[in-house]
Amino acid sequence: MAWGNIYLISAISIIGGGLFGFDISSMSAILGTNQHKCYFNQGPEGHPYTNSVSCSGPIANVQGGITASMAAGSWLGALISGFISDTLGRKKAIMIGAVIWCIGSTIICASQNIAMLIVGRVINGLCVGICSAQVLVYISELAPPSKRGRLVGAQQWAITWGIMIIISYGCSFIDGAAAFRIPWGLQMIPAIILFVGMIPLPESPREMCEFERNNADVTYLELFKPNMINRTHIGIFTQIWSQLTGMNVMMYYITYVFAMAGLTGNNLLVSSSIQYVINVVMTVPALLYVDRWGRRPTLLIGAALMMTWLFADAGILKSYGHYAGPQGVDNTPEASWSVSGPASKAVIACSYLFVASYAPTWGPISWIYPPELYPLRVRGKAVALATSANWAFNFALGYFVPPAFVNIKWQTYVVFGVFCCAMFMHVYFMFPETAGKTLEEIESIFTDPAGPHCIGTPAWKTKKTTGAALVHERGIYDEEKIGVMHHESPERTAEFTKL
Repeated sequence: MAWGNIYLISAISIIGGGLFGFDISSMSAILGTNQHKCYFNQGPEGHPYTNSVSCSGPIANVQGGITASMAAGSWLGALISGFISDTLGRKKAIMIGAVIWCIGSTIICASQNIAMLIVGRVINGLCVGICSAQVLVYISELAPPSKRGRLVGAQQWAITWGIMIIISYGCSFIDGAAAFRIPWGLQMIPAIILFVGMIPLPESPREMCEFERNNADVTYLELFKPNMINRTHIGIFTQIWSQLTGMNVMMYYITYVFAMAGLTGNNLLVSSSIQYVINVVMTVPALLYVDRWGRRPTLLIGAALMMTWLFADAGILKSYGHYAGPQGVDNTPEASWSVSGPASKAVIACSYLFVASYAPTWGPISWIYPPELYPLRVRGKAVALATSANWAFNFALGYFVPPAFVNIKWQTYVVFGVFCCAMFMHVYFMFPETAGKTLEEIESIFTDPAGPHCIGTPAWKTKKTTGAALVHERGIYDEEKIGVMHHESPERTAEFTKL
């Protein structure tokens, strides 16, 4: 049955993912501005503590709490999204998220103090949690198997576009609170577009069949039964590892990193913007080829490359940098380490290379992979649980990193480098290949009686296939085409005839 142009449907629905990107850009770009630091100043420098024109801004723990509050709301939003989706459908869940975003953005835009800012960001987080979980399920259930990776991965591309649209950069030239209120208010525009754009779109076809509503009695406990525990752990850790790469930390707090490298003022904002552009551009190859590359090789290569750049950054900072004092660089305690000369350029280059390694690998795959793992009966809640793990660790890291830069300085990079090493080994031994497979074929991987109990086919023995997916999508059943395929590969013929 035709459900409209799947690319148009995906283009509208992934705006829900783009909202998270807008949050990153509107927050990270203003963290280092004097307007933001002076309005929410907690000393010791600047009004009302001293007559200094330069303000210290919120203390490290408080700034971590401000940043992490959005992720805290997202964690809750992801968990409740499963219930909303099962009751009202994927489409209505996404639309509810858009309304919540407008409410939260209104509160943030009008923030009079830190407490009000945190409340607004928590409400915005509810939207991000709902949309980030249910957009994945919505697209994966509408998309044909051979295009599923590309279309679901487009959510990550939407996030990168949201990050790159630096409305905060132009506003940084405005004096006073308007410098951050305007970008925080403009965040409502994409949510309004999402709500209006979703109105004519179809509901998930499986929802139309009432299957999901008939199974609304599914609980999260079902995901921890012996036949589900392995794929539940894989889905959760896919999202956890995507956070422990340190990528979102690099996005939120890149101004601290570049300040350590000696960049200030407009040079700091422009250099940060280059990173956002790299993120957008390097996500494109994944959208075009992720279904050809496969999930496992992409994740393994990404982990290895990111580990390399993180350890390189740590080594450069340790070897060529020095402690910047308790007030940090430019009265920013989080910029606690200073490096200059060619070494500073190397730090910036490694940061760019890190982003270029994440963007085509863990960025899109962390959204593509979880919805492919689960049977329809539990998919809504399973993806919601996996996505909630993403936001739980996003919260923890958002809160942890500013104090980490203050207290352990360059060793922060070592921590994330070790995480990348651990995720490489975990993916190799436990994450099966799902690219090009129908959801039924993926089910057979985890229920393979020849494999270890509760695990199925060992992950390193799984390979990328496309034949059955194309049959499912295009209806290639005639004997002539099957005969041609038999001439090319007898194994593929057996696969086709089983279908």
